[in-house]
Amino acid sequence: MVNAAMVGLGRWGKSLMAAAAGSERIGFTRTADPAEGSRLEDVLRDASIQAVVLATPHSLHREQAQAAAAAGKHVFCEKPLALSVADARAIVDACNRAAVKLAVGHNRRFWPAMRALKQTVDAGRLGRVLHIEGHNSNENSNRVAGGWRILERESPGGGFTGAGLHALDAMVSICGAVRRVRAQLLRTREKIPPLDTMCALYEFENGTSGLLATVRATPFYWRVHVFGTEASAEVLGETELVLRLSGQPAQKLSLEPVDSLRAELEAFADAIEGRAPYPISEAQMLATMGAFEATLRALKD
Repeated sequence: MVNAAMVGLGRWGKSLMAAAAGSERIGFTRTADPAEGSRLEDVLRDASIQAVVLATPHSLHREQAQAAAAAGKHVFCEKPLALSVADARAIVDACNRAAVKLAVGHNRRFWPAMRALKQTVDAGRLGRVLHIEGHNSNENSNRVAGGWRILERESPGGGFTGAGLHALDAMVSICGAVRRVRAQLLRTREKIPPLDTMCALYEFENGTSGLLATVRATPFYWRVHVFGTEASAEVLGETELVLRLSGQPAQKLSLEPVDSLRAELEAFADAIEGRAPYPISEAQMLATMGAFEATLRALKD
């Protein structure tokens, strides 16, 4: 059992703590949040704490992760790992110097349908992958009256940082690093709650093309569709995968659901205890951050 501390007690921090309740792999015994009168510094001085989980404003991730690593604590950081590639590399380097594990919270990678999609692609069932499309939209912003998540400096690109980045990470997990991006952000309403749409065209380094979209705000929708020379595979939500092969009826798979938040936290615990590497490598973390940064630059062009 890994003894961890939760840093940040907002909606997502509380969701992660709830997901870990009852886990035999990781548990939270301390918290740190200025609003609760508890400090990160006190957590880092506690020798019983092996790891920290950061569910804090994005701009704080580098400083907090570096401090945790320097204190010998393993680090789980909610996405985005940072707001720039430079900050992400600094976090990776700090954890490597301190010989502590680093994990990033892209929980969509742990959805059963997304795991099945990755296995399908890796097994070569689609043939050569030519194109990928990703879409993640939700209406979470309609329930937000303020706070750091709607600030441009913390969540640049409209709904891209909060929602679209999940889909972009899924695309990077399958196609690798991005070479070139063209993107646009259309703001329909800038006051709270905001309304905007973001879309982007990608060229991956392996020659695959990509298309991403996110809408703020509309009812939840998730889709990742990979097109290959032999077949295409489409994920709709957490547990549904549709496989389309030439000349055959579409095959629809409905998979058993899992708690993806618990799954990613327990994978972090496994990495700490040497049971298995964390499923998202440092190279993949940096590839996603590179695609993220390139998209934000394209939105300003």
